[in-house]
Amino acid sequence: MWWNKKREQAAQPPAGEARVTMTPPIPHRNAFLLVGLAGLVVTLFGIAAIRDVFSSVFLALVLVICVHPVRRGLERRGVPRGVATLIVLLTVVLLLGGFVFALVISFAQFATLLPEYTPEIESWAATAAQWLQSLGVGQEQVNALMSSFDPGKIVGAIGGVVSSLLGGAAGFISFAVILLTMLILITFDSSYVPTVVAGIGRKRPEVATGLVRFADGVRRYMVATTGLGVAQGLINWFALALLGIPGAALWGMLSFLCSFIPNIGYFIALIPPLVFGALVGGWPMVVAVLVVYGLINAVIQSIIQPKVVGNAVSLSQSLTFASVLVWAVVLGPMGAILAVPLTLLVRMMLVDSNPSVAWVLPALGEVDDAKREMSALDAEAKVARMQAREEKRTERTAGHADRDAE
Repeated sequence: MWWNKKREQAAQPPAGEARVTMTPPIPHRNAFLLVGLAGLVVTLFGIAAIRDVFSSVFLALVLVICVHPVRRGLERRGVPRGVATLIVLLTVVLLLGGFVFALVISFAQFATLLPEYTPEIESWAATAAQWLQSLGVGQEQVNALMSSFDPGKIVGAIGGVVSSLLGGAAGFISFAVILLTMLILITFDSSYVPTVVAGIGRKRPEVATGLVRFADGVRRYMVATTGLGVAQGLINWFALALLGIPGAALWGMLSFLCSFIPNIGYFIALIPPLVFGALVGGWPMVVAVLVVYGLINAVIQSIIQPKVVGNAVSLSQSLTFASVLVWAVVLGPMGAILAVPLTLLVRMMLVDSNPSVAWVLPALGEVDDAKREMSALDAEAKVARMQAREEKRTERTAGHADRDAE
């Protein structure tokens, strides 16, 4: 039509006039980074506001992920899906209930054990006061420090914790109700997971790969940590019982629980045996406890656990430690226990499901390629050093030959 021709002629630049091409603006990466960090802060504050609900839901998800292979094994053997679901759910509830019962009993034992050693604690405090005075600390400062130290307050605090747990505090009850409800619902919904993930994989293969990798990493980490934590707790219990440390079973339970806290759980589990070892045996017993715990922790967490878990986690030690601190601030003690699975979830959403940012994986902990490259560089450097030594040796031999010829 004639009006379309007029529009085309108006859109064309006049003859002899250069056409200006507009280049798309370059996005400001620093601005996007700041926006992302701001969103992260808002998200963490929101999670902290609902920490009890979030912890319950995520713990239920982790537990279902850990027992999902049991369901698949039952279904492969011809067990109906409904029956397999009930078996898995009953198994998880019994294990979780047994763990909570043992934990509450351990707290109750600690509350009854501590008052028995109140005289020893007071004697130790008096010895510490004399030691401070020998260092030149004034009597008034020592008295002020000792007056604030009251073993009865420790006993009262532990007793309050135990009574709140045994009495069923509102927070504990709500946590348990949400956890059990989510366990039931997620367990029943998990029967559709393989089909759902396969459907996602046909349209978003990178997202499906990230989900599978997240589930596999969480499962391997939690199962390996649980098994090794049980072994570590039993060995510590047996060793402390041989040493004569009061409450050896309690400290073995604490060692098992703290094995889920990377990097710093060992030091938390070490403090009570050291204190009671000092009360009953003095410095020799303290040294013995340090040696026993050091050997057990070095063998299990530094040698066995990396081989069992392998590359399932792929998080650097510094990132793991930082994640424990961050999630402990956001979610409390449960955040420290679930720090690694939570960090794996964040990595899955931000990195594993987005191939365009896969370059950041070595910085997060996937250093296999870096290790191979470093090994090759070390081998080249070794060959270069050997060649340099050989050249120096040849030069010295030639110099000796010249001097002999003269």
